[in-house]
Amino acid sequence: MELATGAFALGTVSYGERTFPVLLVEDERLVDLSAEFRSVAEVLEDWDANVPALERLAREADRSLALADVAVHAPFEPTQIMQSGANYRQHVIDLAVDRQIGLKPGMSIEELRAEATAMMDARIASGQPYVFLGAHSALTGPYDAIVLPPAGDHDWELELAAVIGRAGRHVPVERALEHVAGYTICNDVTTRDLVHREDMPAIGSDWLRAKNAPTFLPTGPWVVPARFAGDPSDLRITLELNGETMQDESTADMIFDVARLVSYVSDGVGLRPGDLVLTGSPAGNGTHYNRYLRPGDVVEGTITGLGMQRNVCIAEVSA
Repeated sequence: MELATGAFALGTVSYGERTFPVLLVEDERLVDLSAEFRSVAEVLEDWDANVPALERLAREADRSLALADVAVHAPFEPTQIMQSGANYRQHVIDLAVDRQIGLKPGMSIEELRAEATAMMDARIASGQPYVFLGAHSALTGPYDAIVLPPAGDHDWELELAAVIGRAGRHVPVERALEHVAGYTICNDVTTRDLVHREDMPAIGSDWLRAKNAPTFLPTGPWVVPARFAGDPSDLRITLELNGETMQDESTADMIFDVARLVSYVSDGVGLRPGDLVLTGSPAGNGTHYNRYLRPGDVVEGTITGLGMQRNVCIAEVSA
């Protein structure tokens, strides 16, 4: 990942027997942070106070370690994981049509698309975000294998994720981005046919079993501080499956932008340093193509300025 002079990103790597936090700086050199910080999570605990130390270390510390010499892990262990659902306009419209959600007798697909479009426009005008909690056990690294359970339609969902660096409760939208330390990449893998409970239709979606299998949340490789990441409403999200582009969309298609989501989360559970707020996935999921993940697939995901994930899919081995 190319970084401008003076810019840096945070991550966690292994070298030999050690696992430690680092700064990635220009020319893919690494600065070992372990003399001052035990983990990236510790940095995030008091983000505002720790930024000057990161700036100093980026300028002055030894850079003898190269990115090519280390193994890169998920950048940090989140405090809370909040996941936004149905937050890209075109994605939700496509999902309604592809799954024929709300299709009534006598209604054409064109009419369903028009109804879904009107629903999304109304949601933009007066609706609220939809956010649920994720399990830490789903977290895995940006280059680790995605382990596919033997049954189910396992789908990809590449997402921009905001990393919280300042606690807050009932944060107004206009102040919400002040609580964001930086951004990273998540692939919120979902078993589509487990989302809706046919035995309990009145309750709705079952996110526990649909999204939280081990390795279903590849995260990273880096946390890029907000001031180096650019406009979070103008980043390109691209996912390739075996070299073929499946998702290619701007974050401008979000129904609720990062500030709205962060503010909403602060009303529900409160913000804590180290929280991870996923912002939803754009159009181009496997449901749209009727093509789901299979063992041997290679998934590569990029977001402008945040780096790239590369995950190979493997079959789960029964115990």
